[in-house]
Amino acid sequence: MAYLFTSESVSEGHPDKVADQISDALIDNFLAFDKDSKVACETLVTTGQVVLAGEVKSNTYLDVQKIARETINNIGYTKSEYMFDGNSCGVFSAIHEQSDDINRGVDRASKEEQGAGDQGMMFGYATRETENFMPLALDLSHLILKELAALRRENKDITYLRPDSKSQVTIEYSDDNLPQRIDAIVVSTQHDDFDNDETMLAKIRKDIVGILIPRVVAKLPQHIQVLFNDEITYHINPTGKFVIGGPHGDTGLTGRKIIVDTYGGKGAHGGGAFSGKDPSKVDRSAAYATRHIAKNLVAAGVCDEILVQVSYAIGVVEPTSIFVDTYGTCPFNMTDGEIAEKVKAIFDMRPASIEARLKLRQPMYSETAAYGHMGRQNEIVSKTFEQPNGNSLTTDVELFTWEKLDYVEKVKAAFNI
Repeated sequence: MAYLFTSESVSEGHPDKVADQISDALIDNFLAFDKDSKVACETLVTTGQVVLAGEVKSNTYLDVQKIARETINNIGYTKSEYMFDGNSCGVFSAIHEQSDDINRGVDRASKEEQGAGDQGMMFGYATRETENFMPLALDLSHLILKELAALRRENKDITYLRPDSKSQVTIEYSDDNLPQRIDAIVVSTQHDDFDNDETMLAKIRKDIVGILIPRVVAKLPQHIQVLFNDEITYHINPTGKFVIGGPHGDTGLTGRKIIVDTYGGKGAHGGGAFSGKDPSKVDRSAAYATRHIAKNLVAAGVCDEILVQVSYAIGVVEPTSIFVDTYGTCPFNMTDGEIAEKVKAIFDMRPASIEARLKLRQPMYSETAAYGHMGRQNEIVSKTFEQPNGNSLTTDVELFTWEKLDYVEKVKAAFNI
Protein backbone atom coordinates (compact mmCIF):
# COMPACT_ATOMS: atom_id res chain seq x y z
CA MET A 1 0.00 0.00 0.00
CA ALA A 2 1.31 3.49 -0.85
CA TYR A 3 2.38 5.65 2.07
CA LEU A 4 3.23 9.28 2.82
CA PHE A 5 6.44 10.66 4.35
CA THR A 6 7.10 14.25 5.43
CA SER A 7 10.17 16.36 6.23
CA GLU A 8 10.51 20.01 7.18
CA SER A 9 13.12 22.75 6.99
CA VAL A 10 13.52 26.20 8.53
CA SER A 11 15.19 29.27 7.06
CA GLU A 12 18.32 31.13 8.13
CA GLY A 13 16.01 33.69 9.76
CA HIS A 14 14.29 31.14 12.02
CA PRO A 15 15.24 32.00 15.62
CA ASP A 16 16.85 28.62 16.33
CA LYS A 17 18.89 28.94 13.14
CA VAL A 18 19.93 32.50 14.08
CA ALA A 19 21.32 30.99 17.29
CA ASP A 20 23.07 28.18 15.38
CA GLN A 21 24.68 30.64 12.96
CA ILE A 22 26.02 32.85 15.75
CA SER A 23 27.47 29.82 17.56
CA ASP A 24 29.15 28.53 14.40
CA ALA A 25 30.49 31.98 13.49
CA LEU A 26 32.25 31.98 16.85
CA ILE A 27 33.64 28.49 16.17
CA ASP A 28 35.04 29.63 12.81
CA ASN A 29 36.70 32.70 14.28
CA PHE A 30 38.31 30.71 17.08
CA LEU A 31 39.60 28.05 14.67
CA ALA A 32 40.85 30.65 12.18
CA PHE A 33 43.33 32.08 14.68
CA ASP A 34 43.93 28.95 16.81
CA LYS A 35 43.15 25.66 15.07
CA ASP A 36 43.49 23.77 18.36
CA SER A 37 40.72 25.77 20.06
CA LYS A 38 38.27 23.77 22.14
CA VAL A 39 34.84 25.41 22.06
CA ALA A 40 31.31 24.57 23.16
CA CYS A 41 29.22 27.70 22.61
CA GLU A 42 25.46 28.07 23.08
CA THR A 43 23.42 31.06 21.93
CA LEU A 44 19.99 32.30 23.01
CA VAL A 45 18.17 34.97 21.01
CA THR A 46 14.96 36.77 21.94
CA THR A 47 13.40 40.21 21.58
CA GLY A 48 16.30 42.64 21.27
CA GLN A 49 18.72 40.33 23.09
CA VAL A 50 21.49 37.81 22.42
CA VAL A 51 23.01 35.69 25.20
CA LEU A 52 26.25 33.79 24.56
CA ALA A 53 27.31 31.05 26.97
CA GLY A 54 29.74 28.18 26.88
CA GLU A 55 33.26 26.93 27.47
CA VAL A 56 36.40 27.81 25.53
CA LYS A 57 40.07 26.88 25.62
CA SER A 58 41.93 28.98 23.06
CA ASN A 59 45.01 31.14 22.54
CA THR A 60 43.06 33.81 20.66
CA TYR A 61 40.81 36.65 21.76
CA LEU A 62 37.67 37.60 19.85
CA ASP A 63 35.19 40.46 19.84
CA VAL A 64 32.20 38.14 20.26
CA GLN A 65 29.72 41.03 20.21
CA LYS A 66 30.92 42.15 16.79
CA ILE A 67 30.77 38.61 15.40
CA ALA A 68 27.22 38.14 16.68
CA ARG A 69 26.06 41.46 15.24
CA GLU A 70 27.62 40.81 11.83
CA THR A 71 25.97 37.39 11.69
CA ILE A 72 22.55 38.82 12.53
CA ASN A 73 22.90 41.58 9.91
CA ASN A 74 24.00 39.10 7.24
CA ILE A 75 20.87 37.03 7.88
CA GLY A 76 18.73 40.11 7.24
CA TYR A 77 17.67 41.37 10.66
CA THR A 78 18.60 44.99 9.95
CA LYS A 79 15.39 46.92 10.70
CA SER A 80 14.11 48.17 14.05
CA GLU A 81 10.52 47.13 13.24
CA TYR A 82 11.66 43.50 13.43
CA MET A 83 12.23 44.09 17.20
CA PHE A 84 15.55 42.33 16.72
CA ASP A 85 18.36 43.75 14.61
CA GLY A 86 22.10 43.38 14.58
CA ASN A 87 22.96 47.02 15.15
CA SER A 88 20.81 47.67 18.22
CA CYS A 89 20.27 44.35 20.03
CA GLY A 90 21.98 43.69 23.33
CA VAL A 91 24.73 41.05 23.33
CA PHE A 92 25.64 39.49 26.68
CA SER A 93 28.58 37.06 26.90
CA ALA A 94 28.92 34.45 29.63
CA ILE A 95 31.62 32.42 27.86
CA HIS A 96 34.25 31.01 30.23
CA GLU A 97 37.20 28.61 30.40
CA GLN A 98 36.72 24.94 29.52
CA SER A 99 36.70 22.49 32.41
CA ASP A 100 40.05 20.75 33.01
CA ASP A 101 38.08 17.61 33.88
CA ILE A 102 36.75 17.45 30.31
CA ASN A 103 39.96 18.56 28.63
CA ARG A 104 42.12 15.90 30.31
CA GLY A 105 40.21 13.17 28.45
CA VAL A 106 40.69 14.83 25.07
CA ASP A 107 44.20 16.28 24.89
CA ARG A 108 46.98 13.69 24.86
CA ALA A 109 50.74 13.79 24.28
CA SER A 110 50.16 12.02 20.96
CA LYS A 111 47.54 13.61 18.72
CA GLU A 112 46.50 10.19 17.41
CA GLU A 113 45.54 9.14 20.93
CA GLN A 114 43.08 12.01 21.37
CA GLY A 115 40.05 10.79 23.27
CA ALA A 116 36.44 11.39 22.34
CA GLY A 117 35.11 14.70 23.67
CA ASP A 118 31.96 13.03 24.96
CA GLN A 119 30.07 9.76 25.13
CA GLY A 120 27.11 9.00 22.88
CA MET A 121 26.05 7.56 19.55
CA MET A 122 26.06 9.27 16.14
CA PHE A 123 24.33 8.28 12.91
CA GLY A 124 25.00 8.74 9.22
CA TYR A 125 22.53 8.00 6.45
CA ALA A 126 22.48 7.90 2.66
CA THR A 127 20.01 6.85 -0.03
CA ARG A 128 19.91 6.69 -3.84
CA GLU A 129 16.70 8.72 -3.76
CA THR A 130 18.43 11.92 -4.91
CA GLU A 131 21.62 12.84 -6.74
CA ASN A 132 23.21 14.03 -3.49
CA PHE A 133 22.17 10.80 -1.70
CA MET A 134 19.72 12.63 0.59
CA PRO A 135 16.05 11.96 1.40
CA LEU A 136 13.90 13.74 -1.18
CA ALA A 137 11.37 15.38 1.17
CA LEU A 138 14.13 17.11 3.15
CA ASP A 139 16.06 18.06 0.02
CA LEU A 140 12.98 19.77 -1.43
CA SER A 141 12.18 21.49 1.89
CA HIS A 142 15.68 22.98 1.99
CA LEU A 143 15.54 24.07 -1.65
CA ILE A 144 12.19 25.85 -1.17
CA LEU A 145 13.65 28.00 1.61
CA LYS A 146 16.91 28.69 -0.21
CA GLU A 147 14.92 30.04 -3.15
CA LEU A 148 12.65 32.00 -0.81
CA ALA A 149 15.73 33.62 0.76
CA ALA A 150 17.09 34.40 -2.72
CA LEU A 151 13.79 36.09 -3.62
CA ARG A 152 13.92 38.09 -0.39
CA ARG A 153 17.44 39.34 -1.11
CA GLU A 154 16.60 40.15 -4.75
CA ASN A 155 13.63 42.19 -3.45
CA LYS A 156 12.20 42.36 -6.98
CA ASP A 157 9.60 39.69 -7.74
CA ILE A 158 8.46 39.56 -4.10
CA THR A 159 9.12 42.69 -2.02
CA TYR A 160 7.44 42.06 1.33
CA LEU A 161 9.44 39.08 2.67
CA ARG A 162 11.07 39.04 6.11
CA PRO A 163 13.80 36.58 7.21
CA ASP A 164 11.84 33.98 9.21
CA SER A 165 10.22 31.08 7.32
CA LYS A 166 9.49 27.34 7.41
CA SER A 167 8.69 24.71 4.80
CA GLN A 168 7.40 21.15 4.78
CA VAL A 169 7.04 18.60 1.98
CA THR A 170 4.97 15.41 1.98
CA ILE A 171 5.74 12.75 -0.63
CA GLU A 172 3.70 9.71 -1.63
CA TYR A 173 5.79 6.52 -1.99
CA SER A 174 4.97 3.21 -3.64
CA ASP A 175 5.23 -0.14 -1.85
CA ASP A 176 8.77 -0.52 -3.17
CA ASN A 177 9.75 2.83 -1.59
CA LEU A 178 9.88 4.89 -4.79
CA PRO A 179 8.58 8.50 -4.82
CA GLN A 180 5.36 8.78 -6.85
CA ARG A 181 4.25 12.39 -6.42
CA ILE A 182 4.35 15.44 -4.18
CA ASP A 183 1.23 15.25 -2.01
CA ALA A 184 1.48 18.48 0.03
CA ILE A 185 3.70 21.53 0.47
CA VAL A 186 3.61 23.87 3.47
CA VAL A 187 5.28 27.29 3.37
CA SER A 188 5.01 29.79 6.21
CA THR A 189 6.86 33.03 5.58
CA GLN A 190 7.22 36.14 7.68
CA HIS A 191 6.16 39.27 5.83
CA ASP A 192 5.67 43.02 6.09
CA ASP A 193 2.32 44.24 7.36
CA PHE A 194 -0.54 44.62 4.85
CA ASP A 195 -3.56 46.95 5.08
CA ASN A 196 -5.97 44.09 4.45
CA ASP A 197 -5.51 40.53 5.74
CA GLU A 198 -7.51 38.85 2.95
CA THR A 199 -5.54 40.71 0.28
CA MET A 200 -2.34 39.75 2.07
CA LEU A 201 -3.12 36.02 2.19
CA ALA A 202 -4.20 35.94 -1.46
CA LYS A 203 -1.08 37.79 -2.59
CA ILE A 204 1.31 35.59 -0.60
CA ARG A 205 -0.34 32.38 -1.84
CA LYS A 206 -0.25 33.56 -5.44
CA ASP A 207 3.43 34.50 -5.19
CA ILE A 208 4.54 31.31 -3.44
CA VAL A 209 2.69 28.99 -5.83
CA GLY A 210 3.25 31.07 -8.95
CA ILE A 211 6.78 32.44 -8.45
CA LEU A 212 8.63 30.44 -5.78
CA ILE A 213 7.58 26.88 -6.68
CA PRO A 214 8.36 27.23 -10.43
CA ARG A 215 11.85 28.50 -9.51
CA VAL A 216 12.33 25.46 -7.27
CA VAL A 217 11.09 23.01 -9.94
CA ALA A 218 13.37 24.56 -12.58
CA LYS A 219 16.42 23.63 -10.47
CA LEU A 220 15.43 19.96 -10.21
CA PRO A 221 16.32 17.03 -12.51
CA GLN A 222 13.55 15.89 -14.85
CA HIS A 223 12.71 12.73 -12.88
CA ILE A 224 11.97 14.88 -9.82
CA GLN A 225 10.13 17.60 -11.76
CA VAL A 226 7.50 15.08 -12.88
CA LEU A 227 6.51 14.54 -9.21
CA PHE A 228 4.99 18.04 -9.19
CA ASN A 229 1.44 18.33 -10.54
CA ASP A 230 -1.76 20.36 -10.21
CA GLU A 231 -3.08 18.13 -7.43
CA ILE A 232 -0.58 19.23 -4.77
CA THR A 233 -2.23 20.55 -1.61
CA TYR A 234 -0.64 23.87 -0.65
CA HIS A 235 -0.77 25.28 2.87
CA ILE A 236 0.59 28.83 2.58
CA ASN A 237 0.81 30.75 5.87
CA PRO A 238 -1.99 28.51 7.20
CA THR A 239 -2.39 30.45 10.46
CA GLY A 240 -2.84 33.69 8.52
CA LYS A 241 -0.82 36.77 9.46
CA PHE A 242 2.93 36.25 10.09
CA VAL A 243 4.34 39.74 10.70
CA ILE A 244 5.79 39.06 14.15
CA GLY A 245 8.55 36.50 13.69
CA GLY A 246 12.21 35.76 14.23
CA PRO A 247 13.58 36.05 17.77
CA HIS A 248 10.83 38.57 18.64
CA GLY A 249 8.15 35.99 17.88
CA ASP A 250 9.89 32.95 19.33
CA THR A 251 13.01 32.59 21.45
CA GLY A 252 15.80 30.76 19.60
CA LEU A 253 18.37 28.34 21.01
CA THR A 254 21.40 26.60 19.56
CA GLY A 255 20.81 22.96 18.68
CA ARG A 256 17.02 22.78 18.52
CA LYS A 257 16.81 21.82 14.83
CA ILE A 258 18.88 18.64 14.75
CA ILE A 259 16.48 16.75 12.44
CA VAL A 260 16.44 19.63 9.97
CA ASP A 261 20.25 19.60 10.20
CA THR A 262 20.50 15.91 9.31
CA TYR A 263 18.02 13.70 7.41
CA GLY A 264 14.54 15.06 8.02
CA GLY A 265 13.40 12.09 10.08
CA LYS A 266 14.84 9.38 7.83
CA GLY A 267 17.45 7.08 9.33
CA ALA A 268 18.10 7.98 12.96
CA HIS A 269 19.69 10.62 15.20
CA GLY A 270 21.79 10.20 18.32
CA GLY A 271 20.44 13.38 19.92
CA GLY A 272 23.55 15.56 19.92
CA ALA A 273 23.51 18.94 18.22
CA PHE A 274 26.32 20.15 15.94
CA SER A 275 26.49 23.95 15.95
CA GLY A 276 28.74 25.65 18.48
CA LYS A 277 30.98 22.61 18.94
CA ASP A 278 34.58 22.22 17.81
CA PRO A 279 35.43 18.91 16.08
CA SER A 280 36.84 17.27 19.21
CA LYS A 281 33.17 16.86 20.12
CA VAL A 282 32.19 13.60 18.44
CA ASP A 283 28.56 14.71 18.40
CA ARG A 284 29.69 16.73 15.41
CA SER A 285 32.76 15.08 13.92
CA ALA A 286 31.51 11.48 14.11
CA ALA A 287 28.13 12.46 12.64
CA TYR A 288 30.01 13.90 9.67
CA ALA A 289 32.21 10.80 9.49
CA THR A 290 29.25 8.40 9.45
CA ARG A 291 27.59 10.46 6.69
CA HIS A 292 30.86 10.22 4.72
CA ILE A 293 30.86 6.44 5.20
CA ALA A 294 27.20 6.04 4.28
CA LYS A 295 27.44 8.17 1.14
CA ASN A 296 30.55 6.41 -0.15
CA LEU A 297 29.08 2.94 0.48
CA VAL A 298 25.89 3.75 -1.43
CA ALA A 299 27.81 5.43 -4.26
CA ALA A 300 30.09 2.38 -4.51
CA GLY A 301 27.13 0.03 -4.93
CA VAL A 302 27.27 -1.75 -1.57
CA CYS A 303 23.57 -0.93 -1.05
CA ASP A 304 20.81 1.46 -2.10
CA GLU A 305 20.16 2.80 1.40
CA ILE A 306 22.19 2.63 4.59
CA LEU A 307 22.29 3.75 8.21
CA VAL A 308 25.65 3.80 10.00
CA GLN A 309 25.94 4.15 13.78
CA VAL A 310 29.10 4.75 15.79
CA SER A 311 29.39 5.18 19.57
CA TYR A 312 32.05 6.52 21.94
CA ALA A 313 33.00 6.79 25.59
CA ILE A 314 34.37 10.14 26.75
CA GLY A 315 38.16 10.19 26.77
CA VAL A 316 38.42 6.80 25.01
CA VAL A 317 40.19 6.67 21.64
CA GLU A 318 38.51 3.78 19.83
CA PRO A 319 34.74 3.74 19.25
CA THR A 320 32.77 1.36 21.44
CA SER A 321 30.73 0.09 18.48
CA ILE A 322 30.04 0.43 14.76
CA PHE A 323 26.65 -0.70 13.44
CA VAL A 324 25.27 -0.87 9.89
CA ASP A 325 21.71 -1.32 8.58
CA THR A 326 21.28 -1.60 4.79
CA TYR A 327 17.48 -2.08 5.00
CA GLY A 328 17.79 -5.24 2.91
CA THR A 329 19.15 -3.33 -0.09
CA CYS A 330 22.58 -4.97 -0.32
CA PRO A 331 22.66 -6.75 -3.72
CA PHE A 332 25.14 -9.45 -2.77
CA ASN A 333 25.34 -12.15 -0.11
CA MET A 334 26.71 -10.26 2.87
CA THR A 335 25.15 -9.55 6.26
CA ASP A 336 25.02 -6.09 7.81
CA GLY A 337 27.41 -7.33 10.50
CA GLU A 338 29.93 -8.36 7.84
CA ILE A 339 29.56 -4.96 6.16
CA ALA A 340 30.21 -3.25 9.51
CA GLU A 341 33.46 -5.23 9.86
CA LYS A 342 34.54 -4.01 6.42
CA VAL A 343 33.69 -0.43 7.43
CA LYS A 344 35.95 -0.74 10.49
CA ALA A 345 38.83 -1.81 8.26
CA ILE A 346 38.34 0.96 5.67
CA PHE A 347 37.57 3.98 7.87
CA ASP A 348 39.66 4.95 10.91
CA MET A 349 37.09 6.25 13.39
CA ARG A 350 39.44 7.52 16.07
CA PRO A 351 38.56 11.19 16.76
CA ALA A 352 41.94 12.57 15.63
CA SER A 353 41.80 10.49 12.44
CA ILE A 354 38.32 11.81 11.65
CA GLU A 355 39.54 15.38 12.16
CA ALA A 356 42.48 14.83 9.82
CA ARG A 357 40.55 12.88 7.14
CA LEU A 358 37.77 15.46 6.89
CA LYS A 359 39.97 18.52 7.58
CA LEU A 360 37.74 19.52 10.46
CA ARG A 361 40.14 22.02 12.05
CA GLN A 362 39.36 24.54 9.29
CA PRO A 363 37.00 27.49 9.93
CA MET A 364 34.35 25.70 7.88
CA TYR A 365 31.23 25.71 10.02
CA SER A 366 29.26 28.94 9.40
CA GLU A 367 28.02 27.52 6.10
CA THR A 368 26.64 24.42 7.83
CA ALA A 369 24.39 26.33 10.24
CA ALA A 370 21.42 26.81 7.87
CA TYR A 371 19.79 24.55 5.25
CA GLY A 372 21.32 21.34 6.56
CA HIS A 373 24.76 19.94 7.34
CA MET A 374 24.38 17.01 4.94
CA GLY A 375 23.87 16.79 1.19
CA ARG A 376 25.64 20.10 0.57
CA GLN A 377 28.17 21.07 -2.11
CA ASN A 378 31.83 20.32 -1.43
CA GLU A 379 33.77 23.39 -2.56
CA ILE A 380 36.69 25.67 -1.68
CA VAL A 381 35.96 29.27 -0.68
CA SER A 382 38.07 32.18 0.52
CA LYS A 383 37.19 33.59 3.96
CA THR A 384 38.53 36.59 5.89
CA PHE A 385 38.57 36.89 9.69
CA GLU A 386 39.48 39.86 11.89
CA GLN A 387 40.73 40.16 15.46
CA PRO A 388 39.99 43.08 17.82
CA ASN A 389 43.61 44.29 17.51
CA GLY A 390 43.16 44.85 13.77
CA ASN A 391 44.92 41.70 12.58
CA SER A 392 43.14 39.95 9.74
CA LEU A 393 43.50 36.55 8.14
CA THR A 394 42.36 35.45 4.69
CA THR A 395 42.40 31.73 4.02
CA ASP A 396 41.01 29.14 1.61
CA VAL A 397 38.57 26.78 3.30
CA GLU A 398 37.23 23.49 1.94
CA LEU A 399 33.57 23.14 2.87
CA PHE A 400 31.50 19.99 3.44
CA THR A 401 34.40 17.56 3.12
CA TRP A 402 32.19 14.73 4.40
CA GLU A 403 30.21 14.97 1.15
CA LYS A 404 33.20 13.93 -0.99
CA LEU A 405 33.07 10.58 -2.80
CA ASP A 406 36.78 10.08 -2.28
CA TYR A 407 36.50 6.59 -0.74
CA VAL A 408 34.39 4.97 -3.47
CA GLU A 409 37.32 3.14 -5.08
CA LYS A 410 38.61 1.95 -1.69
CA VAL A 411 35.15 0.65 -0.85
CA LYS A 412 34.83 -1.12 -4.20
CA ALA A 413 38.20 -2.76 -3.71
CA ALA A 414 37.32 -3.92 -0.20
CA PHE A 415 33.97 -5.37 -1.35
CA ASN A 416 35.28 -6.70 -4.70
CA ILE A 417 32.75 -4.64 -6.63
